[in-house]
Amino acid sequence: MSAAAPPSRRPRARRRRPLQLAAQGLVLALVAGATSAFAVLHKEVTVDVDGQSVRVEGFGRTVEQVLSAGGIEVGERDLVAPGLSTAVGRGDQIVVRHARELDIDVDGTERTVWTTALTVGEAVEALGLRDGDVRLSASRSSSLTRGTLRVSTLKEIHLVVDGQVIDGVSSAASVRDALKDIGLVLAAGDQVSVPLDATAVDGLVVLVTRAATDGQTVTEAIPFEEEEVEDPTLVKGTRVITTHGRAGVRTTTYELDTVGGVVVGRTVVTSIVTTPPVTQVVTVGTAKLPTIVVSPGSAQALGKEMAAARGWGDDQFACLYPLWKAESGWRVNAENKSSGAYGIPQALPGSKMASVAADWRTNPATQITWGLNYIKSRYGTPCGAYEHFQLKHWY
Repeated sequence: MSAAAPPSRRPRARRRRPLQLAAQGLVLALVAGATSAFAVLHKEVTVDVDGQSVRVEGFGRTVEQVLSAGGIEVGERDLVAPGLSTAVGRGDQIVVRHARELDIDVDGTERTVWTTALTVGEAVEALGLRDGDVRLSASRSSSLTRGTLRVSTLKEIHLVVDGQVIDGVSSAASVRDALKDIGLVLAAGDQVSVPLDATAVDGLVVLVTRAATDGQTVTEAIPFEEEEVEDPTLVKGTRVITTHGRAGVRTTTYELDTVGGVVVGRTVVTSIVTTPPVTQVVTVGTAKLPTIVVSPGSAQALGKEMAAARGWGDDQFACLYPLWKAESGWRVNAENKSSGAYGIPQALPGSKMASVAADWRTNPATQITWGLNYIKSRYGTPCGAYEHFQLKHWY
């Protein structure tokens, strides 16, 4: 019996060893799985918070979770790109723009708006005001402050002076500065029907009454003329003032004929144009745009369909097509490395398109939606945007 005992123990030893190895393998698998999960959830990303670059390390799968781990709070009006629910990977960049209230005065009308802009220029652009047609109380590159931003837009002013009607344009905020823009020189004692410090508004009519003179020297305003110049490179119907007109000044000296101290006549001695008028030049487009044929299923076809849904037919798509062809070639991933502009409409920065959807980097529908919204708010129509692009080479 003693000789038979060892064989009965050896099989039991062989059975325990596989069990031990299996248990050890399970432990290693659990450790490896936990380590892998730890590595996947741990992120190190760069967050651009209101123009300041912040390095964030934390755990999370989505943008919202990573921002929370970094203690960066966002509200419903804030801009976050990519969107909060977007999956984020190690080394990705997140842009956060906190919304703030901005007090703005446009031609004397005050209101408060929410904006995620960092500079005065960005805020004005978001309001859809055309560059070059406004005057601002602060530099475009200035950071937004808590004070009121004053904006004066381009407006037409009608002057009635010296028996003449002068129609001029000015983006000045006050009547005084608008008269200077148009070229009207006021002499001491001249009176105007509107206070000089009043806010200049579109369509304003100003009656100028000259002060009484000594009868020997009279200063008169000379209305400017308007010249139209045809441009076959601009869309037909486009009218752009390329040179603003300015009234001139004529000084006339008379010799008075008196009888018994009473003036009975006068004779012109000299009449000099002391300030010549500046002719207002208006560029008029004459180009007829052809109907654009696009490939079915392409980004251009999608753009044509989405523009038509807004009431913009073939005539407007004939402007939209060459605009975005020049900007991006209608490529969804077109990127300007120097400026940061991105996508079909070349949004600057591209993250602005996150206001439409989180897939702004890859979805042409998202990019086109944002681009059409931008064109509508700033230029009214695609042809309006294309006209500006032809003149300025940007829109």
